[in-house]
Amino acid sequence: MGRAFEYRKARKMKRWGQMAKVFTKIGREIALAVKNGGPEADSNPKLRIAIQNAKIANMPKKNVEAAIQRATSKDAENLEEIVYEGYGPHGIPFIVECLTDNTVRTVANVRFYFSKEKGSLGTSGSVSFMFDRKGEFVFELGDRNIEDLEMELIDGGADEIEENDGKVYVYTAYEDFGTMQNHLETMGIEVEEASLQRFANVTKEVTPEERADLEALIDRFDDDEDVQNVFHGMADEEDE
Repeated sequence: MGRAFEYRKARKMKRWGQMAKVFTKIGREIALAVKNGGPEADSNPKLRIAIQNAKIANMPKKNVEAAIQRATSKDAENLEEIVYEGYGPHGIPFIVECLTDNTVRTVANVRFYFSKEKGSLGTSGSVSFMFDRKGEFVFELGDRNIEDLEMELIDGGADEIEENDGKVYVYTAYEDFGTMQNHLETMGIEVEEASLQRFANVTKEVTPEERADLEALIDRFDDDEDVQNVFHGMADEEDE
């Protein structure tokens, strides 16, 4: 799964050429975290993750503080989390996680993207059973002993642990995400990235031409400020 993280990170770095859109997405992530858990990062794990993601994206501190302040104001956006499911071209399943203040606009856009790229928007539950939802944590191994570290991580609720090129990838069950986050903080580990991911149970190999079709759909989703995350069943290039 570590390779999957690096693939997603490469896509994210590509998207970061459009910083205004990225900052908007992270700002909404911060706003939702504040809405659900309050404006104090010390007592709000989701806000700590959102702030960490902002740092990774090089979002200025003043922008982060402004996003928190807006989220606590009377004029704060009324954001709603929505998950859409469907099939992209060549029968590849997709899950699209959105955060929006206008569900009518968002569903219309998502339906259009699927249709434009020869896919189709499905109903709730139509493809979600093909994915496992897991917590993912990534950090530098540093001078730690991986065997001792694994024992500590398992005690904290880790289901799977990988080490590759000096980085540690820790995966947990969805419901154990917060527990593991707290455990890593207690261990004094600085997490590079923490997120909830959806991993396809089975991925499908595609030709270069098919990959180009699927990438076109992914790019449409990435360009939409309402879309936070996109998951699919296409095999990564290194897995083919």
